[in-house]
Amino acid sequence: MTKDTEKQIGKRPGWFRRLGMGLSRTSRRLVDGISSVFTGRKPLNVTTLQEIEDALIAADLGPQLAARLVAELERYKFNKDVDSIEVRSFLANQITKILEPLAQPLPELKSGINCWLVVGVNGSGKTTTIGKLAAQLRGDKKKVFIAAGDTFRAAAIEQLAIWGERAQVPVIKPAGSNADAAGFAFEALTKAKAQERDILLIDTAGRLHNKADLMAELQKIVRVLKKVEPQAPHQTLLVLDATIGQNAMNQVETFQQIIPLTGLIVTKLDGSAKGGVVVALAEKFHLPIYAVGVGEAIEDLQPFSAQDFASALMGLDEAADT
Repeated sequence: MTKDTEKQIGKRPGWFRRLGMGLSRTSRRLVDGISSVFTGRKPLNVTTLQEIEDALIAADLGPQLAARLVAELERYKFNKDVDSIEVRSFLANQITKILEPLAQPLPELKSGINCWLVVGVNGSGKTTTIGKLAAQLRGDKKKVFIAAGDTFRAAAIEQLAIWGERAQVPVIKPAGSNADAAGFAFEALTKAKAQERDILLIDTAGRLHNKADLMAELQKIVRVLKKVEPQAPHQTLLVLDATIGQNAMNQVETFQQIIPLTGLIVTKLDGSAKGGVVVALAEKFHLPIYAVGVGEAIEDLQPFSAQDFASALMGLDEAADT
């Protein structure tokens, strides 16, 4: 890392502040929606509860989760005088309870080779996420390999090579364009195992979740990996773009039907007005959320903190900046 880079990082705001900045569009919508209901303190009644529910739905928490949160608010605060901050603090606590069981660190590596398959739709941020994961794992003294498994796009392979250089991790590339993705995955895992690497991160072609042929290819990749290592892939991580809001629900559901997912990584929270979907995902699918991204820098992929996320989502600043 150069001195200039270190200076730039030193000037950057802490993680909680960056998370708050990333969620500002969502939180602003929530804060404005809830604050417009309360001018000072007033009783929580049927009308104000409905307005709060509407604000939660507008922030992409989804109608079912919004109804559940409002039901809890009604249970504890109905007919009591409350203000905007009290309501948002209560909701943040409820959201934290939903998220806490799923806010997990990256999985521990077992002895021998570990194979992590990274999947997602076009433009979700898979390639940059793999580069950031590789940098973190190498920082933990792990011997990392990256496989550029998006065999259809030369640009994706080159982008991953650049990230590999940044992370100082070797990248295995397919021999030619439009190579068989499953065959390449087989070769990459065989090579990583022979070289006694700790972990192989496999990129895959971005695929729309409603394209049956491309989804079937993922199943083939999984079958072929098991010929090298019966337990592979040890992790199958779905990278989700936070800007798509409720469409993320369909993506998770479809990928889950094709291959068993082990966890989620949520990207692009820095540009999203729909960050509330993270809570809706947790509520419905109960998949671990291993990390969130709020920027393009290599250190902008961070462990998911339930309390920090809930506080930032509700426009609160009680969480400590780190």
